[in-house]
Amino acid sequence: QVQLRESGGGAVQAGASLRLNCVATGNQFSINVMAWFRQTPGKERELIASVSSGGTIEYSDSAKGRFTIARDRGKNTVILQANSLNIRDTGIYYCEAGRIAFPNYLYDYWGLGTQVTVTS
Repeated sequence: QVQLRESGGGAVQAGASLRLNCVATGNQFSINVMAWFRQTPGKERELIASVSSGGTIEYSDSAKGRFTIARDRGKNTVILQANSLNIRDTGIYYCEAGRIAFPNYLYDYWGLGTQVTVTS
């Protein structure tokens, strides 16, 4: 079992930055990928950024150029640096951990989420 705990969300004005943190505990032997997802009302959970065990990083189109994902294995943490935030970035951000299910990943674990609210 893997436990994930997010932190770092908050309410900010458009143009500001936030640094979201995710700490993973438990048996992470089977984990091949860590990711951040965003949930907004009425929409499906959206993949924002992911980082694989091999170091492959992917971003959604909305995150490219503004968000940076980084994994610190020594500290069992995954960070999402979110810059130039806009209203459309508002939502609950979930840290998720998964394994390879070729050609994609299957996410087995997620945390309780952290709320990000961006106002104009």
